[in-house]
Amino acid sequence: MVQPRSGGGAIPARSTIPIPQALSGAIDDDKRQPAAAAGALREGGILAGMSSTHPDSSAEPAPPASLAAATDSMPTAGAPPTRSVILTGDRPTGPLHLGHYAGSLRSRVDLQHVHDQTILIADLQALTDNTGRPIDLRGNIRELVLDYLAVGIDPAVTTIAVQSGLPELAELTVLYLNLVTVARLERNPTVRAEIVLRGFSRALPAGFLAYPVSQAADITALRATLVPVGDDQLPMIEQTNEIVRRLAQLAGRSVLPECQALLSDTPRLPGTDARKASKSLGNAIALSASPDEIRAAVRAMFTDPGHLRASDPGRVEGNVVFAYLDAFDEDRAEVERLKEHYRAGGLGDSVVKRRLEDLLQALLAPIRALREQFAADPGAIETLLREGTARTRKTAAGVLSDVREVFGLDR
Repeated sequence: MVQPRSGGGAIPARSTIPIPQALSGAIDDDKRQPAAAAGALREGGILAGMSSTHPDSSAEPAPPASLAAATDSMPTAGAPPTRSVILTGDRPTGPLHLGHYAGSLRSRVDLQHVHDQTILIADLQALTDNTGRPIDLRGNIRELVLDYLAVGIDPAVTTIAVQSGLPELAELTVLYLNLVTVARLERNPTVRAEIVLRGFSRALPAGFLAYPVSQAADITALRATLVPVGDDQLPMIEQTNEIVRRLAQLAGRSVLPECQALLSDTPRLPGTDARKASKSLGNAIALSASPDEIRAAVRAMFTDPGHLRASDPGRVEGNVVFAYLDAFDEDRAEVERLKEHYRAGGLGDSVVKRRLEDLLQALLAPIRALREQFAADPGAIETLLREGTARTRKTAAGVLSDVREVFGLDR
């Protein structure tokens, strides 16, 4: 079974259990500890602070939780467990990269041993802005799972499910669309920013506009109470909670828990060219990158364009090499010494790049090797996904039954 990371950038030793055995450990539902109620609920109950006159009104947003607080909730000896239900996931649009590793994957490895975690592979949502473009969803899903397992996600404690295998999510989305106005969706700042970024204008796919509602269906279907997100996704969390409150208003009682955003303590990692790291821009280092690809990426990294000679004083801010050292180098004192030296002058880019390359080569070599081991048994990957999706569907079916009852559709 894959051993958990203890934090930081280094990859610890992993067990030598054969791959099929490592993948065959389905979660024993009878032994799982029950999840506690959400910490996101406000004092006074789920309806507290909600206006009864406008469906889009909302209570004061719950403050986001920090990763440190979430991982520090491991109970002490003899104390009752406090476990939240965590939902996280990715769209299968390409290989995961170091930005994903620093921003979410490391924290998932830690959180899986403290809370009840499900990773949802959002293949349906990958279609909202990729329709008409070639995308190998099946192959990408397999690549995602290989990345998960290689970094330390343990299928014995983390459920991995595929969105398209959960038809309950589609019905929940349709029901929730009756609780949200088009105007409210258009006001979502995350959606508005993405519309501009992707140049949709009025040629906006309806599925993309309704993306927040689909996300609300994902979150509520698992009764998730903690959702790891970046700060740019906070409006999505609040819109989910608005839907939960509106549903409670219709029912006259609490139906589903609100969720709380769990923000990463790690700053967003830039791409090698200082832009946002993106698979499509080709400026990210994949977790499966070869030694040559790592070397080429580091050598091409953006540093300080004004640092023409090693003797010149350089800027650390906006320097991609130092951003990566901040994310992955555990020798904090040495990194700070290098920054001071670079700012003062006398330290060439090649020196810090060499340190970073050595660090990334050591970081990704065991991930790449373990990934190749798991890839040798594609049947085990399919079994893992099938069993994880089936477990998730049982929970989603119960939620859908509760929501259908609110709408008078109970069978």
